[in-house]
Amino acid sequence: MNRRAALKQLSALSALSVLGGAAWAQKSGQPFQTLATKVATEVPGKIEVIEFFSYGCPHCKEFHPLVSKWAAALPADVSFKRVPVSFGRAQWFNLSRLYYAAEAIGELGRLDDAAFVALHDKNVKLYDDATINQFAVQQGVDGRKFAEAYNSFGVKSKAQRGDQLAQAYKIQGVPAIAVDGRYLVLNEGLKSYEDLLARTDKLIAKARAERKK
Repeated sequence: MNRRAALKQLSALSALSVLGGAAWAQKSGQPFQTLATKVATEVPGKIEVIEFFSYGCPHCKEFHPLVSKWAAALPADVSFKRVPVSFGRAQWFNLSRLYYAAEAIGELGRLDDAAFVALHDKNVKLYDDATINQFAVQQGVDGRKFAEAYNSFGVKSKAQRGDQLAQAYKIQGVPAIAVDGRYLVLNEGLKSYEDLLARTDKLIAKARAERKK
């Protein structure tokens, strides 16, 4: 990583401290926060890791290629999923629907990276239904299929559940990582996004050891 990229990453991490609020506050010198109430996980027998994000978040764009590569190499006992959140913003809720619609029709490969690029590099305002549908078509996606998924009850319900899950984990800033329904990785004192993933690895190991007891 060159000096310019390093400074950019440190700036993003510093911003996360502001965005994160109470959910990122350091507790007892530990690089993680333990939830008072465990959140139910989806896959029995596996350690669930969740990345909370939004296409509208520039820090999530920076983090995306790193966390994607990291997630692809996770061991078999770990389940990784991404959860888009809106924090009550109507525009970000539409971005969550974009994610789940793309997932529903098998087009995340076309739209996932492209959504980050459109918003943050090309200044495309992917906030209303018509613009989002037009964007999908421009990426080679069937506009009718995408619109049907985007406007479906199932996709809207998933976006709502994503926000509810973020509330259960007390997420106040993104990107954020939760582990095994119990822990939030903190960004206090981090020097890079790689450090954030290293802390996540340690929490996965902690959760694995606790499951064996």
